[in-house]
Amino acid sequence: MSETVVFSQLSRKFIDENDATPDAAQQVVYYSLAIGHHLGVIDCLEAALSCPWPEYLAWIATLEEGSTARRKMEGVPKYGEIVIDANHIAMLANAFDAALGRQTPEQQAWSKTLLGMLHDIHQESAIYLMVRRLRD
Repeated sequence: MSETVVFSQLSRKFIDENDATPDAAQQVVYYSLAIGHHLGVIDCLEAALSCPWPEYLAWIATLEEGSTARRKMEGVPKYGEIVIDANHIAMLANAFDAALGRQTPEQQAWSKTLLGMLHDIHQESAIYLMVRRLRD
């Protein structure tokens, strides 16, 4: 049985509806997207990065021991999944950037991909990442 960690990024949201929304009601649609799933809002996540389980553990071990960033990323082994949103970007970006010098070329590539995704969240705070441990 093989295991992987997959980082999925929000690619779009939509409301399940048949008719076009009138311009006067568009603000209500934006509010609905902000408050989420209770109103029939569907998030579409797209896999953006994956790495084998043992390599994921080695990668996050390059983060400073005891740091908030490392504890956040250790949520995957502990809980099976984590969410990364706008509240986490500065902390994670600083930690992964600082760790680049301690990482293998493969880990550096993953870090740079993650840093790019964190930049996307910084640009559009509605974007988030779902990081999951998958077992085949």
